[in-house]
Amino acid sequence: MKRLFYFFPVLVLIYYSLRLVSCTPAACFEETNAYLKASFYINSTKQKLAPDSVTLSGLGQTGKIYEKAAGLQPALFPLNSSSDRSTFVIRINGISDTIEFNHSGFPHLISKECGYSVYHTLDNHAFSQNNIDTILIINRNITTVNEENIRIFY
Repeated sequence: MKRLFYFFPVLVLIYYSLRLVSCTPAACFEETNAYLKASFYINSTKQKLAPDSVTLSGLGQTGKIYEKAAGLQPALFPLNSSSDRSTFVIRINGISDTIEFNHSGFPHLISKECGYSVYHTLDNHAFSQNNIDTILIINRNITTVNEENIRIFY
């Protein structure tokens, strides 16, 4: 009986140690937002060059995504996951343009800890040509991976 009395605190300590370790929730360390990633290129030289100033806002969204951001490369466009169309007003070096993206979205399981994200496939686009000369689609698949999707030539 005396032996049991001495081992009891050790058993209690082992029990709570194992319980503490086994009930620790896993954390999500992965990117969970899928953004359209746009790099900026100067049209005259076709070289990658960040604009002096970029202001970006989504039509129908409150607030600005970027406001007079300097040296922005790449710009991250948050596509609307509840619609197949996302429209943005972008002001590059003081001149405004409108860009409209048509896309389809689908849920993608990232992991058990992180849950789902909405990935998109870029179908087509339209834009005003005040300052933007061309928009090239490089990768139609918009995911959480850090890959260039479009190139904006201004």
